[in-house]
Amino acid sequence: MKKIIVFTAAIALLNLSSCTSKKEEKKEESKFTVTNPVRIDTSFTKEYVSQIRSVRNIEIRAQEKGYLQNIYVDEGQSVKAGQLLFKIMPKIYEAELLKAQAEVKAAQIELQNVKLLADKNVVSKNEQAMAQTKLEQAKAEVSLAKLHLSFTEIRAPFDGTIDRIPLKLGSLIDEGALLTSLSDNSQVFAYFNVSEPEYLEYQTHVKARADQKVSLLLANNELLKDKGNVEVVESEFDSETGNIAFRARFPNPDKLLKNGETGKIQMNVPLHRALIIPQKATYEIQDKMYVFVVGKDNVVHSRNITVASEMPDLYVISNGISEQDRILLEGVQKVKDDEKIRCEYLAPQEVMSHLRLKAE
Repeated sequence: MKKIIVFTAAIALLNLSSCTSKKEEKKEESKFTVTNPVRIDTSFTKEYVSQIRSVRNIEIRAQEKGYLQNIYVDEGQSVKAGQLLFKIMPKIYEAELLKAQAEVKAAQIELQNVKLLADKNVVSKNEQAMAQTKLEQAKAEVSLAKLHLSFTEIRAPFDGTIDRIPLKLGSLIDEGALLTSLSDNSQVFAYFNVSEPEYLEYQTHVKARADQKVSLLLANNELLKDKGNVEVVESEFDSETGNIAFRARFPNPDKLLKNGETGKIQMNVPLHRALIIPQKATYEIQDKMYVFVVGKDNVVHSRNITVASEMPDLYVISNGISEQDRILLEGVQKVKDDEKIRCEYLAPQEVMSHLRLKAE
């Protein structure tokens, strides 16, 4: 009986020892890492959704009514300035020109006769002037007829690429009918919208201004090989969105970019003495961002912060904490507000060395 009691006590002692070991191990695991926010000079890439537009993009429309007699180009074809694109049946306009030329000859003969009579004082000089005016009017009709005839040949006003051709040979077209569109894609514009605070920052703080050289991320997530220049901003803000449009010009020697494409402008924005913290030190509740600040007594307190901008692995903070605050780096989901913790300090430089972004 005594042996049984001793054996049971030994087992209990072993279990107690095991539980104590597990508690100590658990207690040891509950040690948390803390660090400080840090100020650095750095930069980050800001992305803006953009619309691509050709430097020149126009509609080619018929200037005269008639049948479409010839189409000299195909959809997607590159053309040169002055190249013949379409021809409208010119018969009626050729006839009008012949008629106008005949009227010029008749007016010239009439003027000669009136002049002979005026020299002999048979008719007055006024009649001669009237005959002269009639001749000039006939010549004007010739010029007008030639102009109408020239409108039957539609030529490219500049080098570019032909868009879709909706009409086919033999189509009866009205004046103003759309024949095609022509795009000059040798260069393109990328338009993107910037908020009012970003606009003011860009315009007023010259040293902190974003780089005027920007990149274009295409829809396939590849960067355009050539960089563009930010050139122009619009004269007023959009009253509905509060944004203003910027424009960047990109070279397009390979004609890769087309009118109507989309992409993302990537602008490098410098930051001077920015207060940054690791993203993993934060948590979000109802669209608000928080960190745990660790006091001198090692008690954690949640604090609301304002994120000014986002970078890889990091947030730039504009309000809520300072460089002197110790913040919980890891384990934000494991602690509760006003809880006392065991912690070890890790310098911000050490924390930064393990992140993608490095201080400049």
